[in-house]
Amino acid sequence: MSMLAEFFPEFAAKMNEINDLYKQKRTIDEKTYQFICFALAIKARSKHCVQTHFKGALDAGATVEEIAYILALVMKEAAGSDECWSMDALSDIEDFIKENSDNDCCS
Repeated sequence: MSMLAEFFPEFAAKMNEINDLYKQKRTIDEKTYQFICFALAIKARSKHCVQTHFKGALDAGATVEEIAYILALVMKEAAGSDECWSMDALSDIEDFIKENSDNDCCS
């Protein structure tokens, strides 16, 4: 039993209702759904969810090669996003260095 189910069963029940609603309203096929959930689970760093959606994708007819492609896609997009974010964060690097050269942080 999950901690939520044990100590906050009303919340756990509502989450189950939301899951049921998503399933009823889904407009994409099961394999695509599993691919999306697999990718999100990787980014969320949820081992249980990665394993669940890996198996779900296989059960929905995906090949290991297709799942490997999704993994590579997530890694590529994450690297690109990290680079873009870093460039934005350090866009004024000269000013940043000058302003922080007397700062003892991180030295």
